[in-house]
Amino acid sequence: MTGFGRSNGNVAGVSWNWELRSVNSRGLEVRFRLPVGCDRVEAECRKRLSGRVTRGAVSCLLTTATVSGPSSFNVNREALEVALEAIASVRSRIETAPPRPEAILALRGVLEGANPELVLDDDVIVDGFIKGFDAALEALVNARLEEGASLRSIVTAQLFEIDRLVSAAEKLAGTTATALKDRLAAQLRELIEVEKLAPERLAQEAALLAVKADVREELDRLRAHVISARDLIARPGAAGRKLDFLTQEFNREANTLCAKAPNLELKQIGLDLKAVIDQLREQAQNVE
Repeated sequence: MTGFGRSNGNVAGVSWNWELRSVNSRGLEVRFRLPVGCDRVEAECRKRLSGRVTRGAVSCLLTTATVSGPSSFNVNREALEVALEAIASVRSRIETAPPRPEAILALRGVLEGANPELVLDDDVIVDGFIKGFDAALEALVNARLEEGASLRSIVTAQLFEIDRLVSAAEKLAGTTATALKDRLAAQLRELIEVEKLAPERLAQEAALLAVKADVREELDRLRAHVISARDLIARPGAAGRKLDFLTQEFNREANTLCAKAPNLELKQIGLDLKAVIDQLREQAQNVE
């Protein structure tokens, strides 16, 4: 299930930005990309995410920066001494005016920005990052819920189509069973006359053929799977894995239906069922 969530803010002189993205996956895969020193943040955020999301590949990116304030600079005394010695050496050989102070300060390495090292393990900063993660996670979950509502409509329509095809197969199977019985009876009479076989043996073989061609059991199971799938998507909570399993059961019954179908009409319904079930399976991969 896909989704995106973002939040940003600042705490204790540090600005932060969270971006959470999720794409489809059979299980839950979580990947964090955080600045160095955010181990406590990752551990807590990973726990919070697993409590809200159970399926999908989720990437969590945190970027930080110091909040701009008054500029301050330090003079690197070692670099300044090296520069002054070089200037003195040049002036001892060449008569020239002394350099202006601003020209000396402009030399590389003499003047440095006085930005203290950012410490991200501070309790106040950690709490701020975690609260920001909660906001981004909420946005991600809401986006996934919106997609889930759309997926529910698609899956509902696909289940309706499977149900319709099962009904058509049931009607056809009823008339097919009668026709099959009549055809077998005629063949039996012919075999008894031509082959002089025992009527009991032929009746037994005919019964076995009739059982093999009877698809009502497969249709009953398909109908039961439709009911289970509808109940599953109507209940709150995760449904993706169970729906994925049901699509495998759907496909198994449809394959058996195609194999046992005694005529082209019933076989075509089986093929149509397989096409819809394949579409349902693709959608099940997107469902949490």
